Amino acid sequence: MPSPSPQTTRRRTVGLGALGLVTALALGGCSAEQVSRGWLPGTPGITEFSDDVVTLWNGSWIAALAVGVITWGLIIWCIIVYRKRKGDDRLPIQLRYHLPLELLYTFVPLVMVGVLFYYTATLQEEITNPEAEPDVQIDVYGRQWTWDFVYTDEGVWDTGVPAQLDGTMAPAEDLPTLYLPVGETVEFTIRSRDVAHSFWVPAFLYKMDMIPGEVNTFQLTPGEEGTFIGKCAELCGEYHGSMLFNVSVVSAEEYQAHIEELREAGQTGELGTEYDRQNAADVPSSTSVDDEGADH
Repeated sequence: MPSPSPQTTRRRTVGLGALGLVTALALGGCSAEQVSRGWLPGTPGITEFSDDVVTLWNGSWIAALAVGVITWGLIIWCIIVYRKRKGDDRLPIQLRYHLPLELLYTFVPLVMVGVLFYYTATLQEEITNPEAEPDVQIDVYGRQWTWDFVYTDEGVWDTGVPAQLDGTMAPAEDLPTLYLPVGETVEFTIRSRDVAHSFWVPAFLYKMDMIPGEVNTFQLTPGEEGTFIGKCAELCGEYHGSMLFNVSVVSAEEYQAHIEELREAGQTGELGTEYDRQNAADVPSSTSVDDEGADH
């Protein structure tokens, strides 16, 4: 086999050096906090479950990395040890049983999947079937291609304007905004008005599917004030990418002030299932509402 030319060797050296530099810069830009959170969005304690989700995520990818390293190592070892050598014209043995080894690579994956399933199911159960009584109840409806938020306890609602049919996306300040009081337990009731959607706030490290005809619920307690982006995480049609919303976690006083603004705007009553597509009704716009048409 001819040896590579000096020019080819230099190119490889430069390429490897550039790759190493890019990798070093990328890793150098990651803070210790980002690494400890597995590069997940949000901040520690943003909800009561976020730290548990981070722990589950980190444990999962560390276990997967360990399995990958072992698998790569065994593959490389087999390539080196059992490679065809010069003058070796015989085929290796094509069939050989090793019962302990077969039991090992059957039993270990079962244990790993079982452990992962247990911790995932336990955390999921805590979020979707909590024992705590909620302080605030909010119904969230997904529809092509915006959101309806019904503050059930307060008897008011807010709704967004669907994405423009020309494909333009609304400015961030014009997106529908879901208000949450900081430090209070919120129970979300999730529904779809038309097709499958998914309610997702990346910073909260949790999302839930919205299936037509199905009702899903979960609870969380936001522990940090701020504005976060939410989106639909289920491909739901042509303008799925425009189905965004804001989440504002505010003080109890600001939350009540927003509720009063909705009430003064005439956005009282409910936007229930009567506005689902199957019931062939139009959802009223939050910009043109009269008291008679808003109360249901």
